[in-house]
Amino acid sequence: MPASWAARAGAFTVDVFFGVGVVITCLLVAWTAPLRGWLWWVAVALAGAVFLAVAVNRLLLPVITGWTLGRSLAGIAVVGRDGAAVGPWRLLVRDLAHLLDTLAVFLGWLWPLWDSRGRTFADLLTRTEVHRVEGELPNRRRLAGALLVGLAVLAAGATALAYFGVYRPERAVEQARQQLAVEGPKIVTQMLSYDVASIDSDFARARNLATDSYRKKLVAEQDSVRKSGPVDNDYWVTNSAVLTNTRDRAEMLLLMQGQRGEAPKQRLITATLQVSFERSASGQWQVSNLSVLAKPNPAGEPK
Repeated sequence: MPASWAARAGAFTVDVFFGVGVVITCLLVAWTAPLRGWLWWVAVALAGAVFLAVAVNRLLLPVITGWTLGRSLAGIAVVGRDGAAVGPWRLLVRDLAHLLDTLAVFLGWLWPLWDSRGRTFADLLTRTEVHRVEGELPNRRRLAGALLVGLAVLAAGATALAYFGVYRPERAVEQARQQLAVEGPKIVTQMLSYDVASIDSDFARARNLATDSYRKKLVAEQDSVRKSGPVDNDYWVTNSAVLTNTRDRAEMLLLMQGQRGEAPKQRLITATLQVSFERSASGQWQVSNLSVLAKPNPAGEPK
């Protein structure tokens, strides 16, 4: 007797749907992970293992035990037109032929609702049918439940790996970029600007904005300014861009304007800087290097 459409759908869900869902999840994780990195290999290996398990269940178990897991739960079996068992190669061709059922806007999957013998397009092509099995059936509910729980755990694990291995680090890098785009220009402005009247506190503030490695160079430059006779130096950023960054390091390009000295000898100046930043242990961004690409130049004068 032909199996009901609901029984076939339930068996297919257990045999294929959940497994393919895990495979797709793992492949999506592999697609987002760095190529051939550890997470990529883990995701690909999991996808391959689950796909192989689905294939064994669909193609080999019916030959060995007479059932797939889902069909044993539904009490149905795939047989030839004469009721004989079907071999693994014929089952493989039948599964591939299900593509026709799908390409026909899923009409082939619904065809058993109208066909007197309950056949899909794949069944018509491979001369197979799905029958209800009478008599005592093997009790595989616990096994099915355990496998479905295992598949759910694998899918959740793959998702967690994607979150902690890909999304979270990338999100941290993006947040660092956004933070530095706002704070970077302010840090450089505070480091380079000073007034003669408050030069000691201004220089001390600048030193706190530098890393330990760059602070020595900054102190030397400040000493040079003191010896040459300091004048008021006020900078502001007109444009800036984060060139590259990780979670704790970054490079920025800054276009700056400013004014130097006091009236009537005050001059407008411009400069282009490339600045390296590092995040301190306390989470504060500090300047680790500062390169002058275009030296301070009085506005209007040739560079």
